[in-house]
This record gives sequence, structure tokens and C-alpha cells, in this order.
Amino acid sequence: MSAPTFNAMEHMPELLADYIPVAVFIGVSAFIGIALMVSPFVLAYQNPDPEKVSAYECGFAAFDDARMKFDVRFYLVAILFIIFDLEVAFLFPWAVTFGTLGWFGFWSMMIFLAVLTVGFVYEWRKGALEWD
Repeated sequence: MSAPTFNAMEHMPELLADYIPVAVFIGVSAFIGIALMVSPFVLAYQNPDPEKVSAYECGFAAFDDARMKFDVRFYLVAILFIIFDLEVAFLFPWAVTFGTLGWFGFWSMMIFLAVLTVGFVYEWRKGALEWD
């Protein structure tokens, strides 16, 4: 007696029925996405005030060219913010699981904080945080 064989073509409607919720979800999300992209062109006010479409709404002309150089300190502050923001992002899960990590988890975080502290002190001594 031979083993029963599985014929995929016979069971295709049953197999495709599992994907109907996925297809519905994709269809609804595509409809919503297209509706959100088209609706501003359909519903928008087509005769805007000249003041509204001017380059600056603050009431005065630009001081200088928009392509002027930025001070490097802006980028430095942004990088420092990202570094110390990530430190906090690592501290929260560590604090939540602190009781189960043991000594290895404690000392690994202390090394991490020490490296960040050394970096902070270095930046401070170099004057990266000074705004003259």
C-alpha cells in the first residue's frame, strides 16, 4: 500500500483562503494611502493669498542667502545629543532588567558609562560645548 500524496492543486482554494486577510489588509492600506495622497489636490483651496505663498511668513526678508554655511558647532551638538540620547536608550532596558542581570550586567553597564563619561569629559575639555 502506498503512502497518500499531497496534491497542491486540489488544495489550492484552501491554501489561498489563508491569505485573504493579508490581501484585504494590503487593499485597505493601499486605498487609504492613495486617498491621503489625492485628497490635498482635490480639497485644497486653489487661490492662496500672496502673503501665504511668500518665501517667509515671519514678516521680514531673509538676512542672507539660504545656502550660507552653518557653524560646525550645530552639527557637533547634534552628534553629542545623539550619543547621549542613545546612552539613555540603553539605560532604560538595563534598569528594568537590573535585578536579573547579575554582576556581569552591572559591570558591563559600568564600563559602558565609563566610556561615555570619558568621551563627555574629552568633549568638555576640548571646548566643544562652549558657545562664544
